[in-house]
Amino acid sequence: MGLFCVVGRLWRGAMMRGRRKPPAAPLPQRDGVDAVRVRLPEDPGPIWATVGEHLVDRFGGAIGADRVAGMLDAGRFVGADGVAVRGSEPYAAGRYLWFHRDFAAEEPVPFPVGVVYRDERLVVADKPHFLATMPRGRHITETAVARLRRELELPELQPAHRLDRLTAGLVLFVVRPEDRGAYQTLFRDRLVSKEYEALAPYDPSVALPRTVRSRIVKERGVLAAREEPGEANSESRVELVGHRGGVGRYRLLPATGRTHQLRVHMNALGLPIVHDPLYPVVEPEGAADDFSRPLQLLARVLEFTDPVGGQPRRFESGLRLSAWPDR
Repeated sequence: MGLFCVVGRLWRGAMMRGRRKPPAAPLPQRDGVDAVRVRLPEDPGPIWATVGEHLVDRFGGAIGADRVAGMLDAGRFVGADGVAVRGSEPYAAGRYLWFHRDFAAEEPVPFPVGVVYRDERLVVADKPHFLATMPRGRHITETAVARLRRELELPELQPAHRLDRLTAGLVLFVVRPEDRGAYQTLFRDRLVSKEYEALAPYDPSVALPRTVRSRIVKERGVLAAREEPGEANSESRVELVGHRGGVGRYRLLPATGRTHQLRVHMNALGLPIVHDPLYPVVEPEGAADDFSRPLQLLARVLEFTDPVGGQPRRFESGLRLSAWPDR
């Protein structure tokens, strides 16, 4: 497990326990990515005499004790005052530290992030295929939020929701931290109308429009989600917009937001989305990163009532799906 994942789990656990608000980060962003924040725990457990002992115990298993020691020697861990922390300093429960992780080399995604709309509160972006929304796993600097922070010089920019890495289209970002909760709540409470476009095989025997409901399960570590018997936890409306050359253009309206929901539902209808590397068959490793075969799924429309200004908002993607036949 990488250091980024280890830190992410520890940080989320700390936040869930309702601890006091941490001080502001003393380190600037690097490549559009925040410094990692670490809090020395107060929970009962091993007793560490020094900061260095704790950090080696905490991260040594993931990245190696020698590497942690080298980071301390290089002054890469700092306290709230921005001063480098020595490994020999006494352990102090509840103390906050920060450091910048080492970024592994990432293959650049050769498509731009378009800006559909921008004001003092919001940035609505057209995320290209293959670009993750936010740092996760092996995608850190090659993410939409990191790119936009750098390109727009908005270091506090944060996404209000997430769009799957292989899906292109609209993502709403919030400029100011004080507005973030209001917009994230819109998505959490399903107060945003979303419309997707997909290209998939045309089959006149499939009666459309229809609403698909099923129970979708996605297990950690398993690439593809699956449907199983039980109470439905997902709902999508599927409409045929047109067809050409054996390819159908579909309008998809999700009422819920399960992982891979639209891809699973289209596959269940016998209409797998063009260039889908998981449905109906999990393709060999690397297929999901073939830039010449983007998944033909686009988040086309976002519509909602602005929770801050109260005005109706509607945004439409300027991207187009490449596999639609010319004739």
